Amino acid sequence: MEARKIKGAEIAKSGGLRKKAPHFWLVPSESTGGQWLVDYSDGEPTCTCPDYSKRAKFCKHIFAIEIHERRLTMPTATPPAEVKYTQDWSAYNAAQVNERDHVLQLLHGLCQGITMPPQTGRGRPKTPLADVVFACAMKVYEGRSGRRVSSALRQCHEDGLTSKHVPYNTLSEYMRDPNLTPLLRTLLQESAAPLAGIERTVAVDSTGFGTQTYDRWYDEKWGRDKKRRKFVKAHAACGTESNICTDLVVNDRGDATQLETLLNGTTKCFELDEVSADKAYSSKKNLAAIHRAGAVPYIAFKDNTTAMNGPAIWKKMFHYFKYKEIDFLEHYHRRSNVETLFAMVKMKFGANVRSRDSVAQVNEVYFKFLLHNLAVLVSAIYESGLVPEFWRQREA
Repeated sequence: MEARKIKGAEIAKSGGLRKKAPHFWLVPSESTGGQWLVDYSDGEPTCTCPDYSKRAKFCKHIFAIEIHERRLTMPTATPPAEVKYTQDWSAYNAAQVNERDHVLQLLHGLCQGITMPPQTGRGRPKTPLADVVFACAMKVYEGRSGRRVSSALRQCHEDGLTSKHVPYNTLSEYMRDPNLTPLLRTLLQESAAPLAGIERTVAVDSTGFGTQTYDRWYDEKWGRDKKRRKFVKAHAACGTESNICTDLVVNDRGDATQLETLLNGTTKCFELDEVSADKAYSSKKNLAAIHRAGAVPYIAFKDNTTAMNGPAIWKKMFHYFKYKEIDFLEHYHRRSNVETLFAMVKMKFGANVRSRDSVAQVNEVYFKFLLHNLAVLVSAIYESGLVPEFWRQREA
């Protein structure tokens, strides 16, 4: 009833009412563009609109006449309170000015947890793996080639951040090493661990990074050669408070198949209350996995979804989505933070990868997100006084 009163007030305010006789009015229709005839007599008013014929009660057109004739005080929709996001600009400026120095120190501390595998066979001793990872991360952070970043790596060695200077050809060799990929994922998970105390909700999504390689083929229909740029697909889980990346998987598989993997990687260090994702992740298996992890799944349902069968959490969230949509969306829209994560990574470290080798492209994406996490920790140092500590779980 309140909604009809508000719509009636809008019709009356538009000034389109026309009086045809002492008790008859023509009221404009918002949906059809025509007019409805309202009999506004002393008895019960009537209207020719479909709403009145179905309900036999006051419709918005009758309320419009009520307002016009009697100037009744009508309820108005209360506008939502304006949300203001404050920024501690002094802390923000300090974090940005000193970010590089802190990132180097944090990266050095993170690399100290890397165990060098024993060397077998003959030959000169290999470069320590911790130094190699540090140097590769510096190359991605600087956004330059291995040759051009050599002077910066030499300075890092002089400052004691690496045990030896890493040549540029060693960087290229290790960037193409598939054995480096699982190590980088572990380092990324550990880089997010210092924020485990404040992050209890995560959002999941995927994005693509452009490459310098292309697929080429001959199109028989159009009779010409065509090409399409290749992309590296990254599946990420993001903390919704700080936009820290809690886990990352880089492959070209479907989104829904990667949620459980990201969830398992995140729960190594984080205790979760909520997980949000778009309808691409909507499946009974995913909701059940989130429920087993002790979190509530806020995943949008597809239009043709029903709750006829499936686990209890599937039915429960489906009815919550259908009948308490506003409450559901308040939690669901936390997933927009993962889009912020992607924007932060791409603006700072580039939306494309420099590497041409497919393995090196995957490793480069891991380095981008790892460096993003370190930058987030720098902001937390200045804004909340965080003292990051790595590898605490392993020491315990």
